[in-house]
Amino acid sequence: MKKSTDWIKKRKLARLAALIMAAALGLTACGDGAGSADGSTTENAGDNGTGMGAGGSESSGAGSENDATGDRQGGGNETGGTFGCGDDGRVRQELTALEVTELMGNGINLGNTMEAYGRKDLGTEAETARYETFWGQSVTTQEMLDGMKAAGFDTLRLPVAWTNMMAFESGDYTINSAYLDRVEEIAGYARNAGMYVIINDHWDGGWWGMFGSASEDTRKQAMELYKSMWTQIAERFRDYSDYVIFESGNEELGFRLNDTDIAEDSGTLSDAECYSVTNEINQAFVDTVRATGGNNASRFLLIAGFGTDIKGTCDSKYKMPTDSVKDKLLISVHYYDPSGYCINASLSTWGTKQDYQAMNDTLALMTKFTDQGYGVIIGEYGVLLETSGLKENAADYTQNLLNNCDLYGYCPVLWDCSNLYDRQSCSIIDMGMGRLYTKHSLEIQSGKSREDVIAQAKKEMDADYENASEGAGVADDVAMAWIMYNSSDWNTMYSVGDVYAPDDKTAGVEAVDVEITGEGTYTVALDFTGTSGGAANSVVFSALAIANGETLFPGYYVDIKEILVNGEPYEMKGQAYTASDDGKCTRVNLYNSWVSTVPDEARVLNDNGKELTPCLLDAETLGNVETISVTFEYVAK
Repeated sequence: MKKSTDWIKKRKLARLAALIMAAALGLTACGDGAGSADGSTTENAGDNGTGMGAGGSESSGAGSENDATGDRQGGGNETGGTFGCGDDGRVRQELTALEVTELMGNGINLGNTMEAYGRKDLGTEAETARYETFWGQSVTTQEMLDGMKAAGFDTLRLPVAWTNMMAFESGDYTINSAYLDRVEEIAGYARNAGMYVIINDHWDGGWWGMFGSASEDTRKQAMELYKSMWTQIAERFRDYSDYVIFESGNEELGFRLNDTDIAEDSGTLSDAECYSVTNEINQAFVDTVRATGGNNASRFLLIAGFGTDIKGTCDSKYKMPTDSVKDKLLISVHYYDPSGYCINASLSTWGTKQDYQAMNDTLALMTKFTDQGYGVIIGEYGVLLETSGLKENAADYTQNLLNNCDLYGYCPVLWDCSNLYDRQSCSIIDMGMGRLYTKHSLEIQSGKSREDVIAQAKKEMDADYENASEGAGVADDVAMAWIMYNSSDWNTMYSVGDVYAPDDKTAGVEAVDVEITGEGTYTVALDFTGTSGGAANSVVFSALAIANGETLFPGYYVDIKEILVNGEPYEMKGQAYTASDDGKCTRVNLYNSWVSTVPDEARVLNDNGKELTPCLLDAETLGNVETISVTFEYVAK
């Protein structure tokens, strides 16, 4: 397990400890006074005397002359000016990205709310509450945000669909002021509660696919829309303190720039171009926000990673933007691994040594960025709730993730849509999970030194790993072949990912996996008849894989001889090719619609003249799959 602490030694730990204590003890400035009991103002602890934490123990920031009596409106924002808000408008110039990440503590998303996309049904001029509630959530209240803070959440991530109330098709990129007002009002609730606020542009109907359009004019319009959007957002929040953080995008900054939700002619970008355009967008974000001046000139900015995928973001093709100020950039990635456990219903358990190691190894990769001085935000994570409640080991999963974040100084932000945190009762639905968030909150952590936090996290992680059961897998000197599989409804799966993990399967799946010893003919198979549904519903992803194939048998070819579906020969579309995503596991995609271009390193034993394709199976006609087998020849040409 990698542990990177060199950057910690470079920091001013005494100053940060004072800042953390100030943040944990800060008073809210909205409605009950911004300073001491007699209405005077005081300086918070810390060498720069800044108003840390809940908002404004000092009244010298932007706002009206009545700051000290708690009458200030809109945080000094001339554009809004109607929302009472516990924000003092201060920017802590000396605070670094690494330091503020720790002060952000635990976070939670206000999911399925302001990013709910109701535009197609509601048009662009409906009441804002209709968009806010379009995906089934209640209208957000101050009490909901107060409850989040009381439950141990120090940061609110506020996803937004800004084009809900924007007639962008006509070239008008003006955000309806009512929508900006409502986002500002919710941000004010969070500031009143003493929380940091992250504001982004989320999926937003998929307008991002305009960047991958076949039309140059559409691509130019996409950048114009993006810059105009962020100019308006930045100007609206220009006078807010650095507790308000802007995020450049979401998961769409990556391969989803080719999405066809809105731009039907999208899909023109190669994988390499998706990286270069992502880098271009992120640079435009920084330049646009900085150009609006005021507090935005040095505000902390959160840069979306490539598809917010950790491994994709750590690829050398992804570049952080340049900035006009030092140490004010953060980077956002998401963590939902394994997806069958976190997002879908196909996995109900987690917690083998292999599971722990996979999480620990993946999260450690982001030290690439902390080592360079960038704060790391895990902008989304979480475990899907089943109808009966929490999945088995959900608390174990969450504890290990939070400990990783403590170890490396990341800020974790739970994805929640009034599931784990019930917005009606304003509380966590599970006491065990509630204790976890309280334990890792800024208020509790503020009483510990950074070294103690690291030591405690490492101790718990080591103990949890040692107490975990042994997971099935293979040693590095063994090559194992298997079929990765995910059904189209995501309810049935088997060992998806380049690491062979036969325990990661839906209950009832039977597999025939074979050890590869060299050249020869082999057959691998899956039987889904023992699952609750008795079959897999078509396919959304599948691949024939050989663990350690690239290292033990470099350059070998996989030549598929036959695929049987439900016992019958299946006619493959196009021609298969052999490749690898990680340089270790050999893979032949059977159905992978996420691959937009055949990789340059693809190898074919005997070219039959057909088009190379990552989709040998036809998902539209495949139907229910009770059994599937693949017979292949393994050849060293």
